[in-house]
Amino acid sequence: MDKLELCKANNVPLTPIIFLKRASECYPNRTSIIYGNYRFTWPQTYDRCCRLAAFLLSLNITRNDVVSILAPNVPVMYEVHFSVPMTGAVLNPINTRLDAKTIAVILRHAEPKIVFVDHEFAPLIQEVFRLLSFGESQAHPLIIFINEIGSTTNPSSKELDYEGLIRETGTTPSLSATTFLVHDENDPISLNYTSGTTSEPKGVVVSHRGAYLSALSSIIGWEMAICPVYLWTLPMFHGNGWTHTWSVAARGGTNICIRSVTALEIYKNIDLHEVTHMCCVPTVFKILLEGGGTSQTPKSSPVRVLTGGSAPPAALIEKVQRLGFQVMHSYGLTEATGSVLFCEWKDEWNRLPANRQMQLKARQGVSNLAIADVDVKNTKTKESVPQDGKTIGEIVTKGSNIMKGYLKNPKATTDVFKHGWLNTGDIGAIYPDGHLEIKDRSKDIIISGGENISSIDVEKVLYEHQKMMEAAVVAMPHPLWGETPCAFVVLKKGEKESMTKEEDLIKHFRENMPHFMCPRKVVFLEELPKNGIGKILKPKLRDIAKGLVVDEDDIGSKKVQGTGVNQVSSKL
Repeated sequence: MDKLELCKANNVPLTPIIFLKRASECYPNRTSIIYGNYRFTWPQTYDRCCRLAAFLLSLNITRNDVVSILAPNVPVMYEVHFSVPMTGAVLNPINTRLDAKTIAVILRHAEPKIVFVDHEFAPLIQEVFRLLSFGESQAHPLIIFINEIGSTTNPSSKELDYEGLIRETGTTPSLSATTFLVHDENDPISLNYTSGTTSEPKGVVVSHRGAYLSALSSIIGWEMAICPVYLWTLPMFHGNGWTHTWSVAARGGTNICIRSVTALEIYKNIDLHEVTHMCCVPTVFKILLEGGGTSQTPKSSPVRVLTGGSAPPAALIEKVQRLGFQVMHSYGLTEATGSVLFCEWKDEWNRLPANRQMQLKARQGVSNLAIADVDVKNTKTKESVPQDGKTIGEIVTKGSNIMKGYLKNPKATTDVFKHGWLNTGDIGAIYPDGHLEIKDRSKDIIISGGENISSIDVEKVLYEHQKMMEAAVVAMPHPLWGETPCAFVVLKKGEKESMTKEEDLIKHFRENMPHFMCPRKVVFLEELPKNGIGKILKPKLRDIAKGLVVDEDDIGSKKVQGTGVNQVSSKL
């Protein structure tokens, strides 16, 4: 057997871009993309991607060159996930919610040869390039603007327009075939920057192999059937849409692209196109629940929702499911190329009371098939913690879908890969049945009088309050215990602070959890601060909490003004 050698017939590099060609051949009449009144079939999407790849090759874009894009979930954003890596180049999808200064930091670090910019962000990119200075060591990237399909706006002679390039660039079958040749499955396919909530964004280098394995494992973990109708409520810049940019093509599905994620757009497209699948962070649940005049009647066929990014409490999941959404919880991070864990449902759980089922749905679950191992380690001894659902430690994982490392940052790469694992920085526990549950980020654990308090556990109790829309809990100083929980809350529309007082919520805490875990202060806000992917910015809340003083004899109300959280007045 040792004499059997690998050859071209049995050793083809793994890459998700092959899903596009297969979709064009296996689903020739299937709609690939719907965007407003525009529709494309899979052969048409394949042709458009080949044309763009041909144009990039004509500019000598080649292996490991970086191509950036600043765009919402429009068809172009989907197409570049195939056309850019078809040339051997590396896609760099940029968070459209970042400010000019942060985007400038990313572009200076990534050094792209080309930047695709949606027309909506033309003023933003102008400000970005005003902040950048290009010298001899870094050439000015080529800018290609993305106008709406069918737009009558004529670009100036100095501007390159995406749709114009697609129309004018030709391709041949031989060229199409050569663009699918990946030299090495470990070559980078995408450069995704972390959210940078506590430091400058880090460039996560994702490989073709990792993207391929994650895309397929997500299909299996989520039980995505053939020909799904997928609504793009999750930004494609967020970890390549958790790799579903490629998964939907593998299943021959239909991508419903929308420019803005609003309740009206979500419910309208669900009804128009009979959406079967969508992904979102828990903050989108707020949009669904505050649908206003939109239709919120239960759907005849539930829309399957994969959620992650932060841990939604059971009470929030239950509210969303009443609207006709079937929620599955997952856990992942940019460095792991999408979802690492899926909360696989067990038949015997269907016989449990409804509230218990929601508690189980709130767990992050078990590892996907692409992951070699997931564990929870004691942060000091590095030993595995007991599987009792209580003992906490850091979540660690390893597998071929883990990132290659951080671009130009060997120290950070070495640190995150210590002891042969990807050290996530997330704190969790494992139950006897092997399901894992996140308890907190390591920096968000509250240590009060030597006791560890999970902010997520406190938030779960808050969400059980009938008037609660959003909540976040962080540490605040305490003269005796060192730290104590402080709650920041957003009430449902129509609920006034005069109707729900601080003492009402503190009473709710004391009736539902150990007193040492109860927040001593409650701050009412109109909106919680969030980063570009919808995660709550707890560092900002901690900054506010540092300025608060606990008075054990007084839980009366005060006003906190100019806090830096959208400059809203809040009640304390």
